[in-house]
This record gives sequence, structure tokens and C-alpha cells, in this order.
Amino acid sequence: MPLTFDDLVLRARALSRGGRRAVLGIAGSPGAGKSTLAERLVRELNGPGVPWVAHVPMDGFHLADIELERLGRRDRKGAPDTFDAAGYAALLRRLREEPGDDVVYAPGFERVLEQPVAGAIPVPATARLIVTEGNYLLLDTGAWARVRRELDEVWFCELPEAERIRRLVARHERFGKSHEEAVVWVRRSDEPNAELVAATRGRADLVVPESAVRPVEV
Repeated sequence: MPLTFDDLVLRARALSRGGRRAVLGIAGSPGAGKSTLAERLVRELNGPGVPWVAHVPMDGFHLADIELERLGRRDRKGAPDTFDAAGYAALLRRLREEPGDDVVYAPGFERVLEQPVAGAIPVPATARLIVTEGNYLLLDTGAWARVRRELDEVWFCELPEAERIRRLVARHERFGKSHEEAVVWVRRSDEPNAELVAATRGRADLVVPESAVRPVEV
């Protein structure tokens, strides 16, 4: 039987058995649908009532442009060494700990500005499942290796290459790039990163095809 979205909901729900706090990671190449899956899962699992699932994307740990310029990495924004991987791993460890009564604040990412925003995502003490998503959750080099240790499971989003690239170009256009600028950025920056991410697919606990993420049409 093909994997369905309902299967994913049941699997995610089971991670927090016994009321313990668990962390689910969703990995995949740029444009593969990680955020779409994470957001849909969180909506479905929370439903009405007190939210018990929180969404904490990796993108909040982008280094600011001013720091990337200082390091000479501004033109490679999105590569593994343009994130604070150690800070991300430290936050995941903190989130895994049994919460008290305090809210934990995580950084977000402003797509229009393309800049991280500190303290943008509140994670309440009631959260029993944290869903985090990003390109490099399965990298085993440097500080990224610490990230995988803080995740109960990692799912890998897979999308046909032509559609993934089409979505990437459209996303860059939506946030201000011309079509030509978007194509150049995807070719020069996103695709080398995508190749790196694709090589980590075998470390995932589950590979999620597009058909399991796309809402059923009625």
C-alpha cells in the first residue's frame, strides 16, 4: 500500500507516547516540500483545543547577511556553513528536555527580508511534539552531526527534480527576484546544496513521496 498522509499523522502522533516530549525532523533538498509537510502535520495534529505540537524550522539559524559578508559567504547563502548549526543543535537539546512552566523562544526567518528574527517562535510547555524541518538534518559533518542525535525520527521529502526546481524558481520570484535572477541563483547556489542533501537520503527513517503530502482532491 502506498504511504498516505494519514499514515504520517499516525506515525508522528506515536512519537510522543506516554506524554514525553519528542522531536520529529523533516529533511529534504531545497524546494522538496518540507515546510508544506511540516505545516500540514502541525495543523492536523493540533486540531481544536490546546496546541500540543509546535513547528520550529531550521531556517531561523541562518547567519545574518552582515555576518555572511564579513565571512565572505554572502553569495553562498543557504550552504551548510552559512547556518549556526551548533546553536540549532543546542536549541533542539533544550526542547527535548522535560519542560517546566516556561515558554522556550526559537528564532524564525523572514522570507521577504531573507533574515533571521530572534525570539519569533514561542514553544509552550504544553508542546509534546516538536516538528523541525530543514535541508541539513542528516548531515554527519561538523556541528550538524549533533543535530541528528536530538531527533527521534527524520523523514526525507522526495520530489521529482523538474518539479522541485520549478517550485524553487517560483519561490525566488515570489520574494522579489526576476525570473533570470531566480534561475541563476537556483543553478549556482540551491542545486549544489541539493546534491549534498540528496546524498543524506539513506540516513532517513522514512522517505516521504509527494503523493503522501499533497492534499486529496475531492
